[in-house]
Amino acid sequence: MTTEPAVNTEQAVPDEVTLPALLRVARRTYGGAIRAAQAEVGCTDIPRNGAWVVGAISRTGAPLSTIIAQLGVSKQAAGQLVDTLVLRGYLDRAPDPSDRRRMTVTLTERGQLAADAGRTAVEAVDDELKKRVGPEAVATCRAALSALIDIGDEAQMESHAHE
Repeated sequence: MTTEPAVNTEQAVPDEVTLPALLRVARRTYGGAIRAAQAEVGCTDIPRNGAWVVGAISRTGAPLSTIIAQLGVSKQAAGQLVDTLVLRGYLDRAPDPSDRRRMTVTLTERGQLAADAGRTAVEAVDDELKKRVGPEAVATCRAALSALIDIGDEAQMESHAHE
């Protein structure tokens, strides 16, 4: 089994540390900040991927199906996640008034509290990142990550076209 070299944030990162390894470790910075901020407001029982769902509903208002599709989990796992978020008081689920076969999901007061704490944490990490590397570097990073997402989306579309 091979392991990635440790990432030292105080120095330039060696070229042998792969971009996937950097992304994985960098993601922990945001995740840790979000979990800590949510814990400060009493939201200590959000399940894995729950903060993403709560935050995405708050940020975008997108349909739950779109948000779950972005997670890349099975329908069963998505259903369990939503059930847990409902049971723990982060989401309300009700029949869609325009189509009774569908369910709508909205944030509860507790869900909005968790979303607000998460947003504040992300903004704090973003601010610190801008202090360390400058806003131009952050903008370049965002552009590079957006291009990486596009590459993945195009590969997935091409894969589906061959099926």
